[in-house]
Amino acid sequence: MLTSALIAKDLSAAMKARDSLRVSVLRLILTAIHNQEIAVRRELRPEEIVKILAKEISKREEAIVLYEQGKRPELADKERQEIQLIKAYLPQMMNAEKVKKIIIELKKDNQLGSNFGQAMRTVMAKLKGKADGKLIAQTVKEFL
Repeated sequence: MLTSALIAKDLSAAMKARDSLRVSVLRLILTAIHNQEIAVRRELRPEEIVKILAKEISKREEAIVLYEQGKRPELADKERQEIQLIKAYLPQMMNAEKVKKIIIELKKDNQLGSNFGQAMRTVMAKLKGKADGKLIAQTVKEFL
């Protein structure tokens, strides 16, 4: 189960190993978690921590695009490495095949709905935190 204590433990190990990249990424993650805990005034549940990690990955993906546009490949590579470190804490996401199977199943049971919005609500409710939202949206578009 993903907790901030687990990440803090890994931060300690990274500090001992003098892994500066890992230390900086884990500190940023812990800070984001801590800030959210302050905002909601309670300890975060694992699924909320996963949401924060996904947001951090999204920030880095946006930065990669900007760095590549600015012809700064070394900074884009650093962001890619950070993404890989963060992904290690995310649960295994479903691949496209599994997502398609679930959407086919929902379509057979007439639960998808007639428009994209209804279909996305139904599929996201079933697959929240288990599959990438972009992959889900792309797959739903194929079936409508």
